[in-house]
Amino acid sequence: MIAALAPVLSGDAAPPVLIPNGVTLAGVAVGGMSNQQAAAALRPAFAKPVRLTYGDRAWRLVPARFGAKVTIDRGVTDALQARPGDAVELVPEIDQETVHSFVRALDKRVSYPAKDAELKGLRGLRPEFTPDHAGVQLLRQLTAQRIVRALQAPTIRRIRVAAKVVEPKRSVLNFGPVIVIRRGANELRYYQGAKLVRKFGVATGQAVYPTPTGTFHVVDMQLNPWWRPPDSPWAKGLSPIPPGPGNPLGTRWMGLSVPGVGIHGTPDDSSIGYSASHGCIRMHIPDAEWLFQHVKLGTPVVIIDA
Repeated sequence: MIAALAPVLSGDAAPPVLIPNGVTLAGVAVGGMSNQQAAAALRPAFAKPVRLTYGDRAWRLVPARFGAKVTIDRGVTDALQARPGDAVELVPEIDQETVHSFVRALDKRVSYPAKDAELKGLRGLRPEFTPDHAGVQLLRQLTAQRIVRALQAPTIRRIRVAAKVVEPKRSVLNFGPVIVIRRGANELRYYQGAKLVRKFGVATGQAVYPTPTGTFHVVDMQLNPWWRPPDSPWAKGLSPIPPGPGNPLGTRWMGLSVPGVGIHGTPDDSSIGYSASHGCIRMHIPDAEWLFQHVKLGTPVVIIDA
């Protein structure tokens, strides 16, 4: 007797090939999925916009705008061949120039310079300043790196602009030296910002050679200067005088941003306290040496009638 043969089920299909458990593809969990399921999960993940924020402002970065291209099928194939728990990479191509062009435009919208405090004038005899403000500088390279990394990683969909605060070089609190010269009182006042530090007796210009009034700056500083005759009738025929005890400028010269006028020492101590110069501001030599050590190029000098 011939045994009955088991029926052949011609309609049976091979079970689908699944990605091993615990596998991630570009950070997306695809373990246990078929290739079609994995591809369906990845496409919207890569296409989802990146939200770029700065403070209360935000920009929506669509990957396609930046030339994002990714071969999902190749990544899924690699995932199918991975071992359980593997992290499979899948990195889209990004148009770097488009990213940098966007960041340059973003820079113009985010960055602004710091504003230094400026000397506004005097309140009485005390210097008064305009407010200082910090600025912001967008960090272009770091911001571009963050954008590219987010566009290449579907698990990153929110990033921040990289920027730093730029402090002003000169604030109201650390403004530095200010000189106020009272022409009528033959007095020089040295301030640190708005704080009075020292007062000095000086000589200012004679009535026929008055010291100019206004706001100027120190533009020239010389140690042991030569005296050279100016182009003026009173100096006609005079010769230059080298550094030394008889030099009319003493040992220090601080030229101002007005031709031929400066602050300097003088060997003629008896002239201090009077209107005796040809327009310059004379000081006792030790006082001029102290002042020279406490000012710098650009120090404002305010000369008033008072």
